[in-house]
Amino acid sequence: MNVLIVDDSLTVRMDLMEAFGSAGFYTEGCATLEAARTALGGTRPDLIVLDLLLPDGDGLEFLSSLEAPRPPVMLLSTEAEVGDRVRGLRIGAEEYIGKPYDRSFVVSRALELLRKETVRGTSVLLVDDSISYRKRVAERLHAVGYQVFEAQTGEEGLRMAASLRPTVILVDGELPGIRGPTVIRRVRLDAALRDTPCMLVTGGDPVEAELEALEAGANDFLLKSDDLSVLFAKLQVLVRSGGSAPSEIKSLLSPKRVVAVDDSDSYLFSLAEELRLEGYDVALAHSGEAALELLAVQPADCILLDLLMPGIGGEETCRRIKAAPVLRDTPLILLTALESDEALVSGLAAGADDYVSKSADFAVLKARVRAQLRRKQFEDDARRIRGEIRKTELAAAEARAARDLAEARAELVQELEAKNRDLEAFSYTVSHDLRAPVRVIEGYAQAIIEDYGETLESPARHYVTRIHSSAGKMTELIDDLLTLSRVGQAAMRPSEVNLSDVALSILHDLGEQDPTHDVAVSIEPNLVTTADPALARVVLVNLLSNAWKFTRGTHDPEIALVRAPDGFCVRDNGAGFPQAEADRLFEPFQRLHTTSEFPGTGIGLATVRRILEKHGGSIRAAGEPGEGATFHFVFQASSRSRGSEGA
Repeated sequence: MNVLIVDDSLTVRMDLMEAFGSAGFYTEGCATLEAARTALGGTRPDLIVLDLLLPDGDGLEFLSSLEAPRPPVMLLSTEAEVGDRVRGLRIGAEEYIGKPYDRSFVVSRALELLRKETVRGTSVLLVDDSISYRKRVAERLHAVGYQVFEAQTGEEGLRMAASLRPTVILVDGELPGIRGPTVIRRVRLDAALRDTPCMLVTGGDPVEAELEALEAGANDFLLKSDDLSVLFAKLQVLVRSGGSAPSEIKSLLSPKRVVAVDDSDSYLFSLAEELRLEGYDVALAHSGEAALELLAVQPADCILLDLLMPGIGGEETCRRIKAAPVLRDTPLILLTALESDEALVSGLAAGADDYVSKSADFAVLKARVRAQLRRKQFEDDARRIRGEIRKTELAAAEARAARDLAEARAELVQELEAKNRDLEAFSYTVSHDLRAPVRVIEGYAQAIIEDYGETLESPARHYVTRIHSSAGKMTELIDDLLTLSRVGQAAMRPSEVNLSDVALSILHDLGEQDPTHDVAVSIEPNLVTTADPALARVVLVNLLSNAWKFTRGTHDPEIALVRAPDGFCVRDNGAGFPQAEADRLFEPFQRLHTTSEFPGTGIGLATVRRILEKHGGSIRAAGEPGEGATFHFVFQASSRSRGSEGA
């Protein structure tokens, strides 16, 4: 990971380059914007640390000129007016840190910004004040594939642990500031880090070292006198057994920002200095209005608010902060020189989380800040756990609802299938039982016409002829109903069917039955599909019979069966139909022409659709009155016709 540091102060550049270098970054320093532009023309950095005031220009103008996609930018400048911080963040900077800064805070915040790209594979955080020991261990760990991050103090190590979430933490027992065992204890108290394996490294007595390590909560201990092969062996055990907390848990040790609001410059600067010694980044505001403007663009982990200020005042500022959904959970501590209980009650009623009297001794205030940050973490952790429980309960409820719905649907499908079977059986039985008496009527009427037709008077002969004709239509309707009912009951026996051969046979029969109707027929050869042969013939009989029937009265009638991109199509140049009425064609008993024009029962196309749907296919119709009709159909939606591409 590469960091470009742009600052005209040599002291700042060297300090940050050393801090980032210890954290495993490659750094490059620039004193001017011109040098920064030259550096950006080469290797693209992963992060830019940018000062606002530079000898050859303004840092914010430089930020605005960077073309997307650009690396994250961290502004680092002397804390002045809130407007500078707000303007920088609105222009697009990912972070703004005021000078004087805490170097460990800068590095930790940078690591947070780049965490997904920074930590790859197995990472080790090595906390030791000995540069030689760190270098020796880091080189050996790098050589065997570990990613190593280094910290010189316990405080710095805790911040880096919170930002990086390393796989394993190695801590020297004796460190400047807080000792190694205390570092491990704080890791174990942090919800985001408590499962991270820790090893205490010490140069003392082995028995005492082991006791101290176990009491602190370390997973293991290592003597500095041990060979590094022992370190590698123990490290592998920790890596295998280690676990890390979910990444959404925010660590109590991660870099924290405090917004301090007070109209007194002397008190504000003294307060900021004390808080920076604790490792906090401090943003300063001199009024409630300035604080609200700042919080709108940069969130804070804690807010310190003076009660008595010009403008909207501390209580009103507190109310507005607590009324904002994104800010209401941020700990807010009111500061005042008033000692009355009335002021305390009034401040807490406005929504403040705590109330501290102003004093030259900041120890109580810093303790209250730490307490509020701990409370906030506990609440966030509890809120997260409740959210996970609700998600689990919701998922379980959805699973139960889905199961109940599936069972209800299954029961409904079974019920519908049973009713359909009953209905089909009823239709078949009724149609079958009606066929015999209707044929008797038709037969006797035919016999009367043939045997006694010449002796019958004109009205009687007309009546008998009408009876015979109606009986014939009734027989045709019954036959069609039987065909439709058999479709649902018949077992499927799919095989390869040559539709071209079947169509030629059907058209030959139609020609023999109606030799006066001279039709130009075009059948594309070798149209092969997979279907039940008997049902496939029923489909073509209905489609070709319709085409034959509706081309009566057409000059130069034509019928064709050809391959289509989505299956096959039967087309003719006959009577046609309105396109808006196309869907009605496939409903039983729906007709778009009168029986006097074109006789029929209106069941044929309904039968065709039912057969194709039973095969897993479909049918659609297209036409215009007087311009013929085209029926596109496919037996299996996932299949394609096979055969020659030529006509």
